[in-house]
Order: sequence, then structure tokens, then C-alpha cells
Amino acid sequence: MIVLAGFFAVIIGVLVSLLGGGGSILTTPLMIYVLGFDPKQAIAASLLVVTFTSAFGLIFYARARRVNWRTGWIFGGASMVGAFIGGQIGSRLPAVVLLTAFSVMMAVTAVAMVRGRRQMTAHAHQGLPIIRILLDGLIVGLVTGLVGAGGGFLVVPALVLLGGLEMQMAVGTALLVVTMKSIAGFLGYLLHFGGESFISINKDIIGDWRPTVVITVCAVIGALIGSRISGRVHPEHLRKAFGWFVLVMAIYILVQQVGSQIWGFAGESPLHLVEVGIGVVLIAAILVMALRWRGGDAATDQSSTVSRRD
Repeated sequence: MIVLAGFFAVIIGVLVSLLGGGGSILTTPLMIYVLGFDPKQAIAASLLVVTFTSAFGLIFYARARRVNWRTGWIFGGASMVGAFIGGQIGSRLPAVVLLTAFSVMMAVTAVAMVRGRRQMTAHAHQGLPIIRILLDGLIVGLVTGLVGAGGGFLVVPALVLLGGLEMQMAVGTALLVVTMKSIAGFLGYLLHFGGESFISINKDIIGDWRPTVVITVCAVIGALIGSRISGRVHPEHLRKAFGWFVLVMAIYILVQQVGSQIWGFAGESPLHLVEVGIGVVLIAAILVMALRWRGGDAATDQSSTVSRRD
């Protein structure tokens, strides 16, 4: 199975390189359904894989001077705080709630990929809207830490609309942000506060990390391959086809998890009902953030059209 998982990891790396994100959303299902990882172990491992894959891609953008380090550090710093908190929350939520939230995140990502990237125009700012950048970074980081996905499709529009960055600069800067918040989310799952000692390692997350190393190496190799064939592939056609596949996977996971398991779990005790309620609120936050950015794109498109008419 490790050979099959490695093959899929190469494909994920190729997709990340060709599409600028999105492919990493399949890392967690790969860990669960192919390698048999526990959901929480899979999310933590996925965050680690995304960290190294994004850092590898960041090197190429940095060499091309397509990274705005100041904006990236500000957005990424806030995202790290949110991701660590998300990891702490995720490590305490039941697996069924996490997988339900993850399937919703997959569906949102799939819809964004199928619809394609709308043309966004960077607007010059007198100064960075620090408060909004910090708040949005915190929320996006929270989502990443909770479900173990890089969330690049949320970061790029934020950097364009709030940071005033051109698209290529925003993509490179997003890799910095994704790297920072993914490692913070991983630490949120790994570290446990309380108990006999103030801080300890969460033993439920620790497992056989050799498959994670293999997946990481294969994903990086895939990213290398993708960078070499990027000029021969039409990214929009690939993005839409992959988006439909991710949507089917999301529906499968959602149907599997939202059955009798989640309702049976919620009915066991008031505490379980509260935990499920927290999960529902976090899922709603994911949807609100996604719809917000899509609405922001539409508003930008409309303003661009008006300016062209003028």
C-alpha cells in the first residue's frame, strides 16, 4: 500500500505545482483510506506534508522575487496563531466531526476550482489594512489547523484584495503563509497542554511516521515534475476536472460521516451534543469565509468592468 500511496503523493505534488494549490486537499483522504491512518493522525501528517511541499515551492518564487515578505510575515503570523488554536481544538474534537468539517472544506475547494479563478485587480493602498489582514489571517489559520488543508484558495484572494498584490506575487506570498500556518497547525495537534505537566506530546498523534516521510518526499518529487511540464498543460481544464473529482470525494466522505454516527454520538450525552455544535459552528465559518471571498471576487470584477467603461 505504501507504493500506491507514494504514487498518489506524486500526483498530488504535480497538481499542487500545476494548479498553484488544491491538490494537497487529497493528502488527508490518502492517509486515511489508503494507509489506514486514524483521522487525527492523518490531519496532523497532512499538515506536515503541506509544510514541506509549500516550502519547496516557496524557494522557486523567492528566487524569482515573487514573494512580498512583509505582507507574508504579517498575514502568516496571524495565521500561525489561528492554526495553532485550530490544531488544539481539532485534537479534542471527535473524529466524526473533524471528517465532516474536512468534507465541507473539500466541497468548498472543489466549487472554487470548478468555477475557476476570476480576474482580480490589485488596488493600491495608502497603507496595509493591518487589522483586517490580522483578522482574516487568524480565521483562515483556524480553518487550516482544524481540518489540515492548506487553504491556499482562501489566502490568494486575501493577499490580492487586502494586500494589494498582483496575482503572481500573491501566489508566491501565499506559499509563505501556507508554510507558516501548516507547521503551526501541526504543532497544535502535536502539543498537549494540561495534565501532570504543563506541556506534553499528544501520544494519540504519534504513530509510524515513516509513511509520512515517504508521502512528503513523493509529493516534492511530484512538484518538481509539475514545474517541468507546466508549459504543456492547460491549467484551467485540469483545474475543473480535478475540482469535480474532489467534489465527488467530498460527497462520499460527508455521506459516510453524517449518517447515524454523528447523530448517535450527539445523543449520547450533553457534552457530546456541545462538541457536535462546536463542529457545526466551525463548518459554518468555513462556508462563510469561502462565500465571502467569492463575493469579494465578484465585487472586484464589477468594479473593474465599471472602470473599463469609464
